[in-house]
Amino acid sequence: MSNPSSVMETDTVNDQAAAAPKHGFFERLYTGTGGFRIVGRRRMYYVIAAVLILIALLSIGLRGFTLGIDFAGGTRIQLPAAAGTSTSQVTDAYAKALGHDPVTVQKVGSGAAASYEVRSDTLDATQQDKVQTALFDAFHPKDSTGTVSRNAISIAEISSTWGGQVTRKALIALGVFVLLTMIYIAIRFERDMSIAAIASLFFNLIVTAGLYSIVGFEVTPAAVIGLLTILGYVLYDNVVVFDKVEENTRGVLHRTNRTYAEFANLAANQTLMRSINTTIIGILPIIGMLVIAVWLLGVGTLKDLALVQLIGMVVGAYSSIFFAVPLLVSIKERWGPVAAHTKKVLSKRAGRAARSADDEAAPRRVAPAGTAPRRREPSGDAPRSAAPRPGARPTGKRHKNRH
Repeated sequence: MSNPSSVMETDTVNDQAAAAPKHGFFERLYTGTGGFRIVGRRRMYYVIAAVLILIALLSIGLRGFTLGIDFAGGTRIQLPAAAGTSTSQVTDAYAKALGHDPVTVQKVGSGAAASYEVRSDTLDATQQDKVQTALFDAFHPKDSTGTVSRNAISIAEISSTWGGQVTRKALIALGVFVLLTMIYIAIRFERDMSIAAIASLFFNLIVTAGLYSIVGFEVTPAAVIGLLTILGYVLYDNVVVFDKVEENTRGVLHRTNRTYAEFANLAANQTLMRSINTTIIGILPIIGMLVIAVWLLGVGTLKDLALVQLIGMVVGAYSSIFFAVPLLVSIKERWGPVAAHTKKVLSKRAGRAARSADDEAAPRRVAPAGTAPRRREPSGDAPRSAAPRPGARPTGKRHKNRH
């Protein structure tokens, strides 16, 4: 039997809920209220990750990398930058001497320290003499004392053996870093988080290397060093996210209100804004380094170092939220006790939904065909000795016993 006051209170609560302000996109993003389905749409993020990795691997396999002179070997010519000269004039002088263009010509440094750096294939002694003579006749460079001198043009031969040694040492450093990372995360967190973090690291490495291959950025020792440094940032971001996941999922097997995936999705939402803020704060000085390196100083080493860090930090922020967390949930739900717990919670939730549907449909089955169910009003003829229904609200004033 329904109570009019109870119905009125329910309607009031529903009206208040409908009138409550709805949180917008940026407010949900800032507060981390769990409004974004990151884990729930993991298949979409897996497809995005697979496409990015496939494009990167195809570009690396088909196009390869634009290796710097330190890796490919060759001859490097340094020419002081005189007033009124340009890279095209240096290229023309080189081409007239040898009959072909150099690999690259770029201006480095600024002010009195500015110079043109010419990179070419390996030149023998005769070719080096021809180039040096042609550049001297065209520009009449001055040495550090201000005297016009042929020796102001420096020529150095770079062996590709040195580049191979750098590559080998970089791979060894990468292997040691990955191994130590797996050990640390396995001790700090657990095995599944370690697997997801290492997968995120390799995703970051492959996509960053693929972008270098696609765009044609030159791979230099500074770029390799920068690539190794961004792995530390990716690890830091993964640790922050996984720490929140561990906090939210602590004791999850003894709770039946949410699944592991739902708690992990909440953790990803709660750390999403932090990851965005960390990335923005991290790339601001890198952008400043790029501006100083390219427009002010012209230092190629700074440019190569900053460029790979900029790309790697953006990719790392994406992978730690939209790749590492969904992958962790997929591993958990496929093996171990979390899989059984998820089935238990979903089964219990489906049972409650079925019972609720049956309760709503029960009055319709009892009512005669063709008639709408009528709400029964409380009757004042009920005997005073009738016991109230358990949980029912008081319907009136308490009657005093008459003596």
